[in-house]
Amino acid sequence: MKMFTVAVIGPDGAGKTTITQRLLATLPIPVKYVYMGVNPDSSNLMLPTTRLIHKVKRLAGAPPDNRGPRDPRRTRTRSRNPVKNALKTAKSSLTLLNRMAEEWFRQAVTWYYQYRGYVVLFDRHFFSDYYTYDISTTDTPRTINQRIHGWMLKHLYPKPDLVVYLDAPGEVLFARKGEGTVELLEERRKAYMELEPLVPHFAVVDASQREDDVFQQVSQIILEFYAARTHRLEKLPNA
Repeated sequence: MKMFTVAVIGPDGAGKTTITQRLLATLPIPVKYVYMGVNPDSSNLMLPTTRLIHKVKRLAGAPPDNRGPRDPRRTRTRSRNPVKNALKTAKSSLTLLNRMAEEWFRQAVTWYYQYRGYVVLFDRHFFSDYYTYDISTTDTPRTINQRIHGWMLKHLYPKPDLVVYLDAPGEVLFARKGEGTVELLEERRKAYMELEPLVPHFAVVDASQREDDVFQQVSQIILEFYAARTHRLEKLPNA
């Protein structure tokens, strides 16, 4: 029996990785974990090409490649040198090809796990991470590569069967990690809520609660979804 996928998403500071790791260790059902974010250092699955690129960058002293999608509001100055422009275009295209290959590699592993009878637990998801930048139809201009990537994610790349969104006020998120600004975090919250009509099942959990309460609620959502799919009731240990 093919099992389902669950993506735990949310802004920085919501506790995605903490909750998914607890779920992996505690859920009384067969579960496999796949990191579906953009940070190579956090990935548990990676193509050899991605690993090589990441290693070369580190040896060259480049900053960690964990910045995620480029904010389209930040304009790039175009060089007057046609050779430099051609090299930038080639580099951007190769980066896109490797990114898409990486995304489909992780999806292929996901399918393998699903058909082996495992519920696949996603820590983050490419669709939600890139939605605002590459997919959403806004007035902000997008590059050709962003349009290609966004079209692929929107029309071809499988959406998670169940999305659990960990939500918290921007002030709470900023106090936890101190990254970005409260305003930017509030914008991210709004963007995540826009995903609700775009995925099969979407649940919101208040991530400003105690970690144990968040974990219990997310677990209950997943186990109820599991029961509806398999007609088997499962409970957390000591629940």
